[in-house]
Amino acid sequence: MEKELTIKKLWFDDNKIFILTDDGKEFWQSLLWYRRLQNATDRQRNNYSMSFSGIHWPEIDEDISFESFFYDNPEPVGISRLFLIHPELNVSAVARRMGIRQSLMAAYVRGTKKPSADRENEIKNAVRQIGAELMRI
Repeated sequence: MEKELTIKKLWFDDNKIFILTDDGKEFWQSLLWYRRLQNATDRQRNNYSMSFSGIHWPEIDEDISFESFFYDNPEPVGISRLFLIHPELNVSAVARRMGIRQSLMAAYVRGTKKPSADRENEIKNAVRQIGAELMRI
């Protein structure tokens, strides 16, 4: 960012967080990236402070950097979305089951690394296999 960002307005709608900057630009991110904020009450969401680098919610101990509003992926997709909308899936356990480094699988879920199409299919197939095993119970 070249100049200091000033937020005129912050609000929540449709499972997203929005900001309006002082130059009239609107940005958003999915709350799927921020589970604590997603599960927070309206009162907790409205109890925040801003600093030079971002927004902090003290009651739920959540932080969002201003920079993150400019990332290419405001909405999780692929493997990220799969694990974020199904928090009952244990990322580390799936990684161990597949023989993938847990740190790599966590990076796929965070969206900081993108799996190849083949790797993404392997992960989806592993989750399907878990589902099939659960269906046999």
